[in-house]
Order: sequence, then structure tokens, then C-alpha cells
Amino acid sequence: MSPQESLPISDLIPDLKLTLQKTSTAIVEAPPGAGKSTVLPLELLNESWLEGQKILMLQPRRLAAKAVAARMADLLGEKVGQTVGYRVRFETQVSSVTRIEVVTEGILTRILQSDPELSGIGLIIFDEFHERSLQADLALALSREVQQVLREDLKLLIMSATLDGEGLSRLLDDAPVLTSAGRSYPVAVRYLPRDLDGPLPALTAGVVSRALDEESGDVLAFLPGSWEIQRTLFILQERHPQLSLHALYGELPQAEQQAALLPDPQGRRKVVLATTIAETSLTIEGIRVVIDSGYTRIPRFDPRTGLSRLETVRVTLDAAIQRAGRAGRLGPGVCYRMWSEVTQNQLQASRPPEIMEADLAPLVLDLAQWGVKDPAALSWLTLPPTAALRQARDVLENLRAISGGTITPRGKSLLKYPTHPRLAHLLMEGEAAGQGALAADVAALLEERDPLPRDTGSDLYMRVEALRRWRAKQGTEGDVAALKRTERLAQQWRRLLKVPEENTRPTHEQLGLMLAWAYPERVAKLREGEHLRYRLANGRGVRLKEHDPLQGEPWLAVAHLDSGTDEGRIFLASILNIFELKADFREVETVSWDSRSGTLVARKDTRYLELVVESTRISHIPEEQRIQVLCQALRSEGLHLLSWNETSLQWQARVQSLHLWRTSEGWPDVSDQALLDTLDSWLGPFLQNVRKRDDFQKLDLPSILTGLLPWDLASRLDDLAPPRLEVPSGFKVQLQYFKDGSTPVLAVKLQEMFGLLDTPKVNGGRTPVLLHLLSPARRPVQVTQDLRSFWQNTYPEVRKELRVRYPKHPWPEDPWTATATRGVKRRDP
Repeated sequence: MSPQESLPISDLIPDLKLTLQKTSTAIVEAPPGAGKSTVLPLELLNESWLEGQKILMLQPRRLAAKAVAARMADLLGEKVGQTVGYRVRFETQVSSVTRIEVVTEGILTRILQSDPELSGIGLIIFDEFHERSLQADLALALSREVQQVLREDLKLLIMSATLDGEGLSRLLDDAPVLTSAGRSYPVAVRYLPRDLDGPLPALTAGVVSRALDEESGDVLAFLPGSWEIQRTLFILQERHPQLSLHALYGELPQAEQQAALLPDPQGRRKVVLATTIAETSLTIEGIRVVIDSGYTRIPRFDPRTGLSRLETVRVTLDAAIQRAGRAGRLGPGVCYRMWSEVTQNQLQASRPPEIMEADLAPLVLDLAQWGVKDPAALSWLTLPPTAALRQARDVLENLRAISGGTITPRGKSLLKYPTHPRLAHLLMEGEAAGQGALAADVAALLEERDPLPRDTGSDLYMRVEALRRWRAKQGTEGDVAALKRTERLAQQWRRLLKVPEENTRPTHEQLGLMLAWAYPERVAKLREGEHLRYRLANGRGVRLKEHDPLQGEPWLAVAHLDSGTDEGRIFLASILNIFELKADFREVETVSWDSRSGTLVARKDTRYLELVVESTRISHIPEEQRIQVLCQALRSEGLHLLSWNETSLQWQARVQSLHLWRTSEGWPDVSDQALLDTLDSWLGPFLQNVRKRDDFQKLDLPSILTGLLPWDLASRLDDLAPPRLEVPSGFKVQLQYFKDGSTPVLAVKLQEMFGLLDTPKVNGGRTPVLLHLLSPARRPVQVTQDLRSFWQNTYPEVRKELRVRYPKHPWPEDPWTATATRGVKRRDP
């Protein structure tokens, strides 16, 4: 029996072969160690439906892709690059006889883009699909379209260790699910009595030491990132110098990665400190003990800010199960979980698909190249979020990679660089400007971890100088491990750009220009009167840390920053000569109202996106634009800017009352809101000489308002809503009208109404006024709309009380026949 025949997945292979003969899509569920990543592709290689065609196998990580290809080649007794090969970023091991290619996610997308028919490929395997990476989701959506439109014979196989197979089957048109029980040994799980506080490296090192004392066998410890791994490694090297200690994460050189995967040549006990890269496909020989720190690092994207950041979060339940399972591949094992059972019961079941939280700019550019403007046109397992798509389109529009959702020639060129469109744009522009070596260094520094201490300041120049001094063997104060990784990546970019290494000192402005190429919307202008606070070209506010070397610089190009609460904080930036971006300037003439000075301001602005580079005053203002701005000023500050007097206010109230009382006659709506809404039409023609706030007061408002009434209505206004009413005393008393159509008020001395039987009316006799009958001291005696009832019922009591207080004024017993008067009683001669 061959080694692969003894693996648990072997029992599943006959059913899988039969299934793939009948259907185009299948799902395989198998636990870690079952052999699905290495045995299944080899077993399917000689199927009749695959004759003369290749298998493409997708692996989420470069290290896993290379390890899986090496294992399959070993099972065949061959070298990598013969029957089995791989393609990862910057590295390819295939030949003319290669039939299985293990590829990483971005590679698969580019294969699809370059040959949509996938000529010569019969099967695509999506391994470790439970991770639901952005590129895996995209590749599956594109592959399904190829399968449905161009290649009915193309077969898709989705494989995972922890996956909701039935749920995925429903999303894939009821694709059949095949499950392997696998072969795993029992794993004893040990929890802490309580969650620990303190630095994670020190805590992890303590649990590793405990496990070394309590258990036998090699140890695998999971930590969130390379920073925590290196610090834990340093502690353990001091405590346990006799051990074989290894780090395992994606940026390590291949030799160091291989050393972590294989048994120690000297037979020493081994401890491997790894990121999530060790959760699934990789086989690390000899592991019996797993230590789970309980944390992982994931990218999170905020569509409100357009920023992505790595965030350290609690491990999910499915990942914790995966990690523990690594201890039971060879025999019974132990898993130390660095949290309590209470916390275990609160773990999130699984991580949301990356498409829900990631920067979607690469995806949108790939879709544009595919010819898709609306992502909903494809069959997705999870539809990309609308807000993140909108943000991604804005980024690509700023890079001029797409226009109106359609890919541009520049966008097509960006896809030739295996990196984010921002960095691809930097590399492409740097190459065109003859600065390819510097562009390679900057792109590598932007992708890799900062090699300088956190308190260094934000200036990119210091990082480039540190990299070039270290590379020229002139020494450095930076993190050597980070500089090594950066240089490996810079070397790859130089090779792609075909440029030699350079170690001369660049200018600050060169670096600023490169950052602006990558992050055009993050060009920043110093706020007036400030030395730390800036405004970005996308409108957001950001600030430097106190005493940062870049403080006070008038212009910056910003690369890294956080979203902040009110303002983001700048972590990486460079001095910028804004006139280097002159090709992207635009001239904008603006007319605005300065509310502080109360003046109309007209300027010609030279702008970069939302930022004003230069501004000059202009004297000529187009009439239509001037009127529009003045009307907007009135809407902002209010109608009180105009010269409203009592006559104008009462005219407004009279007309508005008739508008509400006589709805069928066409009286205009002259409420405050209606006047504000129609300023352009009724006030606009009279604003020729208005340039400042005081000029509004000079307008002849009564005449302007009168023009709002057609002649036929204007001639009826005084009849229907007279401003004054003549009372029995012979005087005309002013009426008070209200804009809400309330009953008009006639405030008049009681003695002036003697002889009048009934309440006066307006509105063509339809609306009795509200009488405020006043005492000689002009204080209200009675408020009524029924004068007759007042004379009959209330006046006698009023007369009795007030004739004593005001004896000089007439208080006749019979008010109906008495003579109305405004003054006091006449004296007898």
C-alpha cells in the first residue's frame, strides 16, 4: 500500500471520481491531515475527462502553495516543476510537462483574465475555501461564469476542512457534497482558569515553558503576527537555549520556512511559533502539543475613510478547532488554550467573508478588466457591499484606472503589476519617470512592516535612508529583520522593472511625488494658523503627532494614517512640492458669500482635487451665478437681511391670510419658506447692486413685494384685507394680520366702538375680526368676536368697575345709542 493509499481521503476518491464524471461542480469536506490537498489532485490526474488538460489548484498562501506542490512532487518521486509545479508572486516552477499547477489567488485571477476560455485547463480546485478570501470569492465567481458561458466541460472542486458544505451547495446550484471522516487522534484541551492580562509574547512564552515541562513532543504555538513571534522567540532563546526554535510566517526566507516544517536534523525538541499560516494545509512534522494564544490578525477596511488596517482580534471558534486539530495528526495530543472556558463559550462561530471587510479596489479593477460594471451581474457567494464598492471606484477614478466603470489603458497597465492598484500606479509612474529603483524601494517599504521604531516620526525619507544605508553596509538603527524582508521585495520589483539597485539619497520631493502617485486623495495641505493639522484632498482632517519632524510643512503626501474619531493621525508621509502635480490641477471660478465679513467673494482657484493651491480675486461675476450665491446667502442667514418694516410684515401677513382663506382665487403663497424657495424669481432681478450685507437693507422691499401680486389681485387686496378699519369714532384703526391665517386683531379703545352693534368683518364679510377692547389706559378689557353679546352681557359689569377708575371718560348706560369718542367727556360750558 502506497503512503497516499493509507490516508483517510483515499476512501472518498472512488465516489469523487464518479461524481465529477457526472457533474461539473463538487464540494469535498475533509479534516486537516486527511490528504485532500496532496492526494486528491494526483488521483484525478488520469481521469478520462481530464485527458490532455491541466489541473489548477488554488492555495490561499504562498508558503502552503509551495509546500503542497513539493509534497505532491515527492509522492511522484519527481522534482517540483515536472508533473507538479507552482506559481506564486515573483516565483514560478513549471515546465512544458507540468499537469498540476498550484497557484496563489492573485495568480489564478490573472490566468482567468489572460485566457477567459482557460484553454488546456480541465479542473480548478479551490483548496481551504473556508477562509473565504476576497480573491478566492472573485476567482470562483469568474470561474463559474466561464463554466456557464464558455466551457461547459470545465469542472470546479471546492475543498475545505471546516465548511458549511450544505449551505455552500445551495449557493452552487445544489452541487454534491462528499465528506471524509478523516483520521485524527484525540486532543486534550486545557484552558486557563481566567483570561490573562499583559504582553502577549511574555504570556505565550510562559505557557510554552509550562507545556515543555508537562508534555513530550514538539510544540506549535499560534500568535497573531511576526512582531509577537519575534519577541516570543527572543524570550524562549534565553530560557531554553537547548531547543530547536523556529518562526513560521509568510515573509520568511524559504530556507527558514523549510527548517520550521521538517524535524530537527540534530534530533532536538522543536518549538515552532507560527501565524495562521499553520492552521491548515501545511504539515509540520512531529507536532504533538499546540499552544493557542487566542488571537489572529486580519485586514479591516472602513468605507467611510477608505483606509485598511490590520487589526488583532479574538480567534473564532472554527479557527480554534482547526488549531487544536494540529496536535492530533500523528497521535494523541494536547492543546493549551490561553483563555478560560467562559471565553470559549463566547467565541464567534466564524469570521465574516473577507469581501465584507476588505479594500475592494483590486476586485473592482479586476471586474472592470473582465468587462463587468455591476458586480451583481456575477454569481457571488456573498455580494460585495455597496459602500465599499463606491469607495473602491473613487480610488480607481483618482488613479485614472477606470472611467465611468470602464477600465482605461492605464488600468490595464496596472494589472501587469502583481500588487494593489495604488502601488502598481506608483511603480508604473516611477518607471516612466526614470526613477524605477526608488519606486521599488518605496513600494516595498509601503507593503512591509515599518523598520524604524514607533517614536521615529512619520517621515518616509528616514525609512528610505535606513534601507539604503543598510543595503550599502553602512549600518542602521532599524529592525534588521524588517529591512531584510523589505529588501527582498524591493529586489523583486527591481527585477520586474529591469533597473539596478541604487543607494544614493533621494530628495524629499521625489518621495512625496511617489506617495501622491499611490495616494492622490491623501495629498495634505497645512491648515491656516496650524503646524500639526492638515486637510486631505478628499476633505478629511488629519494631524501629525506633536514634535513630528514634518510639522509645519505646507504640503505633505500621506501614505499611512488611521481613521481616528474627529481627525485621523498620520503615521507615514513625505514632504511634497505640490507643483509637481501640476498636470492634475484644475481651474475653478468660485463665487461665494463670506458670512463672517458679509461680503460677496469671487475667486479663481487652482485646485488639486478638493484642495486650493492658489487663489486670486476676480472682478467680473456672471450675473446668474451672482444672483444664485446671494439668494443662497439669504437662505443661510434668513430673510431678516432684508429691510422688513411693519408695513412689509403686515403686507406679507395680509396676502398670506388671503392665500389660506381663498384657496381657489390664486393668491400667492408668501410664507417665509415660500419666499426663500422662490428668491431667484421675485428678488433676483433687484440684486444687481448687492455686494455686501448692508446692500440688502437698501432694497425697496415694499415695492418688490407688491410686484408679487397680479394686477387683478392687487386691486382687491385693500378691500378684502384692509390694513385699517374705520370705527364709529371716525378714526381708522390698524388691523393686525397673521401669516398663519389666524383671525385678524383690531385693538381699539372701548369708547371708540359706542354705537356699533356687530363685530366688523374682513375677507369680503366672511371673517369677523377679533376685537381687543381697550381701557383708557389701553389695557385689554375684553377679547371677543361677538360685539353684540358684549354690549348685552358684559359691558354693564365693565362699566361698573371702570367708571370709578376712569371718571373723566364716558361710560353711558346705553352703548348702542351713545356717541363714540376717542377722548374724555366734554365739560359743560
